[in-house]
Amino acid sequence: MRTKNIIVSLAVICLVIAGCKKEEKQAAYPVEKAQVALNISGMTCEIGCAKTIQSKLSKKEGVLDAKVVFADSIATIEFDANKTSEKDLIAFVDGIAGGDLYKASINKKETHSCIENCKKDCDNKTATKMECKKDCKMACCADKKN
Repeated sequence: MRTKNIIVSLAVICLVIAGCKKEEKQAAYPVEKAQVALNISGMTCEIGCAKTIQSKLSKKEGVLDAKVVFADSIATIEFDANKTSEKDLIAFVDGIAGGDLYKASINKKETHSCIENCKKDCDNKTATKMECKKDCKMACCADKKN
């Protein structure tokens, strides 16, 4: 009986000593915020697909914020570039649901810029008036609509 008490006491002491180890301080790198927009194909519904992807992305280490818009099939992700990268995020989305369902790629926005003389011609009161089409959705035309 006495031997048993000694062994139990030694085990408790060993556990206490092992549990009180100093933790190594991890180097604290400043957060390097980056943002990426991903096109995601394969989503068939808003709650089962888009919300699941958004939830899983939000829990991934290095992701600061994630929003998935089902209607546009786009995920906008703000992340810490010190902890993850665009390639990692694409691979992560591709791997959700076994890797067979979703395919992610970087969303390349096409921008339209007016030619240099466009604003000059429009500002000139003697110039011929120029109008955008009614259904024009370009950035330079959006300001001119009432």
